[in-house]
Amino acid sequence: MTTTDPALMPAEELLAQYARRALSPVEVLKAVTERIARLNPQINAFAAMNPRCLEAAGESEARWRAGRPRGMLDGVPVTVKDLIDLAGLPTRRGSRLSDPAPAIDDAPAVLGLKEQGAVIIGKTTTTEFGWKSQGDCPLHGITRNPVNKLHTPGGSSAGAAAAAAASFGPLHLGTDGGGSIRIPAAWCGVVGLKPSFGRVPQWPLGPFAPVAVAGPLTRTVRDAALMLSAIARFDLRDPFSLPPEAHGERDWRASIEDGVAELRVAVLRRPGFEAPIDWEGIAAVEQAAQLLIEAGAEVEEVDPELPDTREIFGRLWSVALAGLVQSFPESRRHMLDPGLLAVAAANADVPATAMIEAEAQRIAAAHAMARLHQRYDLVLCPTVPGLAPLAEAPIGDAMEALWTNWAPWTFAFNLTRQPAIAVPMGFAANGLPRSVQIAAALYRDDMVLRAARTLEVAQPFAEPGTVG
Repeated sequence: MTTTDPALMPAEELLAQYARRALSPVEVLKAVTERIARLNPQINAFAAMNPRCLEAAGESEARWRAGRPRGMLDGVPVTVKDLIDLAGLPTRRGSRLSDPAPAIDDAPAVLGLKEQGAVIIGKTTTTEFGWKSQGDCPLHGITRNPVNKLHTPGGSSAGAAAAAAASFGPLHLGTDGGGSIRIPAAWCGVVGLKPSFGRVPQWPLGPFAPVAVAGPLTRTVRDAALMLSAIARFDLRDPFSLPPEAHGERDWRASIEDGVAELRVAVLRRPGFEAPIDWEGIAAVEQAAQLLIEAGAEVEEVDPELPDTREIFGRLWSVALAGLVQSFPESRRHMLDPGLLAVAAANADVPATAMIEAEAQRIAAAHAMARLHQRYDLVLCPTVPGLAPLAEAPIGDAMEALWTNWAPWTFAFNLTRQPAIAVPMGFAANGLPRSVQIAAALYRDDMVLRAARTLEVAQPFAEPGTVG
């Protein structure tokens, strides 16, 4: 991809341009913010803009001019999902009941981005407390898909995926507790990486802490690996954070071009239950499988004999939401998303024994996938059950929507805590993006990046700027 518009350039190209003195961080920020001003009123990807971004870009420009860039991302524009604390801006979580006071401290991932010199341009929209996959919330309204504004970008990282697809900068930080990075990435036609649990520390921990992670949404696989290199770190504030020796100064791009020759790939047709998938999704998986075969991988269909992941995740998800709702005074709960209230009401009195059993079954699912990865390096499956729904479509029964319309193919990998990535696979006949998902064994984030990069090279993704 070649372009002269800085807003459309991947992060790696921007850094190369900075090094050659062909572009400056201030010039790039201006191009990105002008694009946001022009397109965002129709997309609604932002919860708040960072008033310090121009100052940060100027400081980065001075460092490049002096020949002393700071870190891996100096001067690269980045956005942060509004479930993640960014000091100086409130974390509203898409809710009218959240605290409007500015956050005092940066979340660990934000701290990593800042230490590497990134320029944070703003906070992106989320569904209320990240509870669903339809991209709207009571506080900020509807976020729309830049590919087709009649459709949802997905959620809960709605604004991050929309910003990535609209080329509002190259790097976007989201969170994923059941598919909230991968689902909107799939529906917007961008790359969405859910790292291994503990790879990217989180603080403060939210209601989905036992299964949730933070990770990149980008337009290229190499940019996702670059961003992961900045945010994968140890942080004492997160009790689940991997220890320092698990990270070091690792550049996750190091082995990304190694390909998939002689790797074994399992095509997953059943993630613990009969998950729905439309013919476009089936075609995307078959196309990806063929590309991997042509790249030298061995591919075959498997059934890892997972327990019913729908029942396990549904229990963990719904009880977490019930606890969240109960944390607010009853007199104010009417201000919450009606769908959230309905799920909470239906699961307010789940006995502790049911939660203990759900956790036991979660571990059983993780064991089943670990056994599978003794024989297979990678798992290939759909990312979403169908193409992006309409932005204003009613969701009906949210529990049923969870495993029929939203996340039947994604939440299993949250339960097992292994890395998974959503990879664009062209477009359907109606112009909406298609996607596939690749997973690897726990802590083998390098493997999903290698496989995703193989698909990207074999079938280059749509060029930035062709949407929106």
